[in-house]
Amino acid sequence: MNMEEPTWQSGLFDEINTGYVVRQITSKESYYFLLNIHYAKRIPSISFAYGLFHNNELVGVVCYGTPASSNLCRGICGDEWQKSVLELNRLVLLNNQPNEASRLVAASFKLLPAPRIIVSFADLAQNHLGVVYQATNFIYTGLSAKRTDWKIRGQEHLHGVTVADKMRNTEGRRVDAMRSAYGDDFYLAPRSRKHRYIMFIGNKTQKKAMRSALRYQELPYPKGTQ
Repeated sequence: MNMEEPTWQSGLFDEINTGYVVRQITSKESYYFLLNIHYAKRIPSISFAYGLFHNNELVGVVCYGTPASSNLCRGICGDEWQKSVLELNRLVLLNNQPNEASRLVAASFKLLPAPRIIVSFADLAQNHLGVVYQATNFIYTGLSAKRTDWKIRGQEHLHGVTVADKMRNTEGRRVDAMRSAYGDDFYLAPRSRKHRYIMFIGNKTQKKAMRSALRYQELPYPKGTQ
């Protein structure tokens, strides 16, 4: 492929002659990666999705969506910036070649509408530290709060949100409906804590304003193996 004549004018090449291009894709184009490669095996909220193409083959996807927690949106930089918050909720690579993750994330920032506050999490239960977020200069703000998830015995592979959604249209408290429906098979389990990372996207003035409004303490990056 002639890298001097980009196939997708709306995409971004981060380096000449690498064979890589990043461009926006539809949500459906990401589904194979999300359902078959990512450990969660489910489709999250997707507002924007971007694909990493190598020689015209889709080899990675990154997805951004509205966080499930409105408290999180308000808690990062306050009410003024809550509508600007997006969660980088999926980053999936087909072959996970060196630098592919950071190349995809960094290029996607240039394609996202600004201003935006990006939050992402690295799951301790998956032994993730967030190395790609460190490589792309996210701000580290510590671990997520201790919480519990809804579980059904024998269906532990289901995400807590998926379990809760089973009783979305029931009357009264959903937790009571779950106990009525599943008896002793319904239980609460500690949720694995996650490293929380923040990135600000915008011009210099916007970034300065968002950073000054940040309510979390900026901390040193966690170290270790991943």
